[in-house]
Amino acid sequence: MQAIEAINEILWGPIMISLLLGTGLFFTIRLGFIQFTGLKEGFRQTFGPLFSKKKQNGISSYQALSTAIAAQVGTGNLAGVATAIAAGGPGAIFWMWISSFLGMATIFAEAVLAQKFRVKENGVVKGGPAYYIRDGLGSKKLAAFFAIAIICALGFVGNMVQSNSIAEAFQTAFQIPPLVIGFGVAILISLILFGGINRIARFAGNVVPIMALLYIIGALMILVLHFDQVLPALSLIVESAFTPESAGGGVLGASIKEAIRYGVARGLFSNEAGMGSTPHAHAVAEVKHPAQQGFVAMVGVLIDTVIICTVTALVILVTDGASSNLTGIELTQASFTSGLGSFGVYFIAFSLLFFSFTTILGWAYFGETNVNYLFGKKSVPYYRAAVLIFIVLGTVLNVPFVWQLADTFNAFMVLPNVIALIALSSVVKKSYKELSK
Repeated sequence: MQAIEAINEILWGPIMISLLLGTGLFFTIRLGFIQFTGLKEGFRQTFGPLFSKKKQNGISSYQALSTAIAAQVGTGNLAGVATAIAAGGPGAIFWMWISSFLGMATIFAEAVLAQKFRVKENGVVKGGPAYYIRDGLGSKKLAAFFAIAIICALGFVGNMVQSNSIAEAFQTAFQIPPLVIGFGVAILISLILFGGINRIARFAGNVVPIMALLYIIGALMILVLHFDQVLPALSLIVESAFTPESAGGGVLGASIKEAIRYGVARGLFSNEAGMGSTPHAHAVAEVKHPAQQGFVAMVGVLIDTVIICTVTALVILVTDGASSNLTGIELTQASFTSGLGSFGVYFIAFSLLFFSFTTILGWAYFGETNVNYLFGKKSVPYYRAAVLIFIVLGTVLNVPFVWQLADTFNAFMVLPNVIALIALSSVVKKSYKELSK
């Protein structure tokens, strides 16, 4: 545990902060603040086809985005936000916003490159960082390093984080033993996962909008009841990002360094911009031009971090949950219980079940793509079986250790992905200009 913490102190210090925020700033400037100029087009590309009678071949932009959001919206939005506030103070949310704003430009680049360098093998479309690192950057070794990192980070460790939080939430709400939850989730995941990307995309397209909307409504109910505390909470977030002493003592008085570290780290764990995970979903969308999916990808970061993470943070702050000694999903549950009464603990348990369930599906598929890349199609069934085992194991492991391990492997994913993004930035710029003409 101490060794992992020491590694993370290095990786998630100036190195990772500079890489993630720097890459986002680089693409923000190079693409002319695309977060402002391209968001309207993102919504049009995402939701416009839903109202069209024209038949869509393959996986649509909406389904690809739903699969990406399914992976993005999970434990990071509930337990991750709470962990960020508990460890980095309210100011961590401000840095989460900054990382997500810059991340919108980064994820545009990821989606464009995923489309540009995708391949078709045995009639199945595949793509992601391993492919654009290999074919665009010309580095098979770096592509292999990324593939191994994402298999460990998401397929195994990341899914342990998700199942761990589900088990903890249901144990608190219903006193169900963690192992029972682990086996139950593993069985349900297997029914969808073995159907491949088409089944995952259909499931995500139907479930993601409903689960996100219901959660947002529940959070807004609490914020309406505490409307007089919303503006002070927003003010506290901004003030604490630069002057942590103004937030008071205890957990609220975290240093600026900790606020930035946990804000950026949890922001990444939530929206995954720069991490190289969601490009696997965006690669399989059937679009006329790669940049179209780039615009769509930006919408995912907006929904995930700017909307869902923010309402979670505000609920924690307006209900004064941050002053407690709780962390993780227990803090989120306590805050929603304070706002919604005894119903709150059940509301979060089921919200987390759906959020984390869809994330496990998305992450399992992302890892599967890279297993296929490294070892071929015959290795996929063994990988799927391993994922199910890790889901069960995650329900009985120590929470802080799992989170620390997740941060380590996330960093290992970021490094090769960011190198490729910067090196191939001219390809991204050219694609953006082609569609903008």
